[in-house]
Amino acid sequence: MSTDNKIDQTDLTFFTNEEGHTLLSRFKSTLKDTQLFDVLVGYFRASGFHQLYDALEPVEKIRILVGLSVDRDTYDMMQYHHQNGVIDFESHQQTKKRYQQNLKEEIENSDENDNRLEIGIRKFIEFLTTECKDPVKDKAFEGNGKKLEIRAYPSKNIHAKVYIGKFKPEDRDYGFVITGSSNFSESGLVANREFNVELRSKSDVLFAEQQFNALWKESVDISEDFVDTIQNKTWLNDQIKPYELYLKLIYEYLEEDINLADEFEPFFPDGFMKLKYQNQAAIQAKKILETYNGVFLADVVGLGKTFITALLLQQLQGRTLVICPPVLKDYWKDSLFDFGIRSFEVESLGKLEHIIKKGLERYDYIVVDEAHRFRNENTLSYANLLDICRGKKVILVTATPLNNTVDDIFAQLKLFQAPKNSTIPGIPNLEKYFSNFRTRLAKLEKTDPEYKKLVKAISDDIKNSILRYVMVRRTRKDIMTYFK
Repeated sequence: MSTDNKIDQTDLTFFTNEEGHTLLSRFKSTLKDTQLFDVLVGYFRASGFHQLYDALEPVEKIRILVGLSVDRDTYDMMQYHHQNGVIDFESHQQTKKRYQQNLKEEIENSDENDNRLEIGIRKFIEFLTTECKDPVKDKAFEGNGKKLEIRAYPSKNIHAKVYIGKFKPEDRDYGFVITGSSNFSESGLVANREFNVELRSKSDVLFAEQQFNALWKESVDISEDFVDTIQNKTWLNDQIKPYELYLKLIYEYLEEDINLADEFEPFFPDGFMKLKYQNQAAIQAKKILETYNGVFLADVVGLGKTFITALLLQQLQGRTLVICPPVLKDYWKDSLFDFGIRSFEVESLGKLEHIIKKGLERYDYIVVDEAHRFRNENTLSYANLLDICRGKKVILVTATPLNNTVDDIFAQLKLFQAPKNSTIPGIPNLEKYFSNFRTRLAKLEKTDPEYKKLVKAISDDIKNSILRYVMVRRTRKDIMTYFK
């Protein structure tokens, strides 16, 4: 059979969301003459309401019935109580809670433009709280007297997508039924390729009305729950207090760290005490390492920097070289092995030239224990370490990263940051940043009381402008305060 014949779509009753033939455009042309509008869908997106609210303005009464996926036991319990003439408040409450949670997640995770989302939701609430044209008559037919009413049908068996419109009495047609694949959402109204058909026969419309009304009687009114959820449990709340806004800001800032904590399941040796502060440090260190190509693990002495390093390495893929004092080689080997790390080598910090001669290609990560020993860049050891770290991700383990001069920390930073092309926020040129401090200090004698004040001010500036981005450092007081 030939499919080449072109079809005149102007008289078609099918809607596929192709250009010029969307379900949304059909609603906008039909609803202006509609008195009552019923919607039965398994999937309803309130966030897409902004596209249709203007077309719904002249409609006197709108009823929306949505399906909910609740467990079968809950649904059977509701049916039992309904058949015996008893209202099961507990299962009705479960339905409301389920819908509230779904709605909250929808608003929080919506990809829709915030402005359009807010306009649509505000209009939806306005319809929910505005009286319909004849509230007395509406309540007589078991309505709530409002322009818009939304109910949830507590069964996962609702898969229908039906839109029923009833015209005004003086109209020559009784109404219409549109049914097919489109849910009440932006995708269903416009974006997705759908297949819907419109029926105008009075018998079809009456049948659809009858079926809808039967389901409506068994459903749970969630109109007030919708308003409560939007106004009290989402960012559309008009009554948000400054403290609540502050908490939301903190959550958004730390959300990635929170998610990383959920994803990381550390391995601990038998009998090893699992300390939350060490696990948290390892997660934070991974984020810093991936962002800035290096990280200082600088907790004070005795808080387990070796174990934190091991927990960090558990999260990384690749081969690691550990450089440490000779007396600590066995300690590092045993500790990393006990924590399940296998792809690593440990070398003495006195064997840097030997490491370079062996080749560096196989290493992805360089761990430098007691990194403060390399604070003087005018030494052969520092030059060798700089060669070893070039192009690698660097983990500097030290309890005292800032010792005598501002150049101490600068030398260590250069092991993983380009001096004139830094990725640290606000400090693109580390060379210029530290040069300014050297110039200011050179103008004062070390015996001058102002010199000590300037050193303190510079130290604070370095901590606030640089180290807070690339360092994990806690004191014992911090641990006692935040990790009890």
